[in-house]
Amino acid sequence: MAPADLTILVIDENAIRASIIEAGLRDAGHQRVTVVLDVHGVGRVIERLQPDVIVIDLENPNRDLLESMFQLSRSVKRPIAMFVDRSDKGMIEAAIDAGVSAYVVDGLRQERVKPILDMAISRFNAFSRMARELEEARSELEGRKVVDRAKGILMKSRGISEDEAYKLLRKTAMSQNRKIAEIAQSLVLAAGLLEDP
Repeated sequence: MAPADLTILVIDENAIRASIIEAGLRDAGHQRVTVVLDVHGVGRVIERLQPDVIVIDLENPNRDLLESMFQLSRSVKRPIAMFVDRSDKGMIEAAIDAGVSAYVVDGLRQERVKPILDMAISRFNAFSRMARELEEARSELEGRKVVDRAKGILMKSRGISEDEAYKLLRKTAMSQNRKIAEIAQSLVLAAGLLEDP
C-alpha cells in the first residue's frame, strides 16, 4: 500500500492542533484523513472507518484520558502515533506497554508529522513481524514436544527405536497428506484416552 493510500484517523479535542496534524499529513500527500474532535465514542468511528494508522494528540492529558487511549491502542492492533505536551516516565512506559508505536512529548509541529507517522508504521510493522515470528517459534517448539511424546508412545507400544518411530509418524503423515505434528497430536490424544483413569 502506497503511503498516500493510507486511511488515517486523527483524534484530537483541540481543533487548531488537529488542523496542524491534518495539514502535515496532507502536505505529505495523504488524502484520506479523518479528524475526530471528540474522544468519546471513538471506538465506533474506528470500527466504521478501519483506519490504517491512528494519530492521537492530547494537549493536556490527564491520567484517565491517557489510560483510555492506551486501552484503545491495545485493542485496535494498528500503528498509533501519540503526541502529548507533557509526560512522565511512567506514562512513557505505559504507552510502550500499550503498543503505541510513536510517543512524542512536546513535539507537535507540522513538518514533524510525516516522519513521525512513517516511524510509527515502521515500528508497528517490525513489532508485528517479531510477534508473528515468536508465535511461529512457540508453535514449532510445541509441535516438537508433541512429536517427541508420540515417538515415546510408539517406541514403548511397538518396541521400536526412536528413528523407526519418527519414520512411522512421517510415513503416516505423508499418506494422509497432513503434518507430522498433527499426526503426533492425534496419537498423543488417542493414547491419553486409552490410559487407565
